[in-house]
Amino acid sequence: MGNYYFSTKKMCVGYDNKSLIKDIEIVLSRGEILSIIGPNGAGKSTVLKSIAGQLKLVGGTVYIGSHNLTEMNSNELAKQMSVVFTQKVMAELKSCKDVVATGRYPYTGRFGILSKEDKQVVDEVIELTHITDISYKDFDKVSDGQKQRVMLARAICQEPEIVILDEPVSYLDIKYKLEFLSILQEIRKKRGLTVIMSLHELELAKIVSDKILCLKGEYVERYGTPTQVFKSDFIEYLFDLKDGNFLKNKDFLSYIRQISLLP
Repeated sequence: MGNYYFSTKKMCVGYDNKSLIKDIEIVLSRGEILSIIGPNGAGKSTVLKSIAGQLKLVGGTVYIGSHNLTEMNSNELAKQMSVVFTQKVMAELKSCKDVVATGRYPYTGRFGILSKEDKQVVDEVIELTHITDISYKDFDKVSDGQKQRVMLARAICQEPEIVILDEPVSYLDIKYKLEFLSILQEIRKKRGLTVIMSLHELELAKIVSDKILCLKGEYVERYGTPTQVFKSDFIEYLFDLKDGNFLKNKDFLSYIRQISLLP
């Protein structure tokens, strides 16, 4: 697949063997960040779950390097790819460090016993994701923003090449949104991590992403760099902003046009 580290070829995703989105073509170099944007219900989570192997592909292929994802066993895949979805994590009576350590499961065997090397990886990742100060706190008692960092740390503990994130900052205030994405960029620079995530926050997607995948309807609307995607007329079309009251809301349209002008 050329020099690209991650790619899809004619990928079709959906449910019950029926395609919702067809012929998805993605190419990413190692260390790039891809953000998936589009209106609610466009299929962002479906695409992510299909890439992660949690949903069976309706058609096409996903490649990690030269390897077909469907030909990899679960343990091999876990060492290549980690996933953070939005569902609540049950971590009763576990410290944040305990939760992070569960990310070593591809390496510890069925008994889950951490080796000296495993513990070292956990400590390094805790420092890398800036959660040292909360590592011994009860996971259920820390803030939502801190929980998101812990779950990112857990994912990084798998030592993956790719991390999949489904709306990782949607329920966080602006401070935690920026903090989370800043840490993510730091990790990708230090470790060459490839990131595939869905985002509602268009201004953040433009700033942090190398590539943008735009979903609306049966086929991908646009795939390219932020400069190629974030044009005011296209964003208005993608989110149906020319219909109904959106057209009359000058402040909202001004915001969209400002996004298009962001550096």
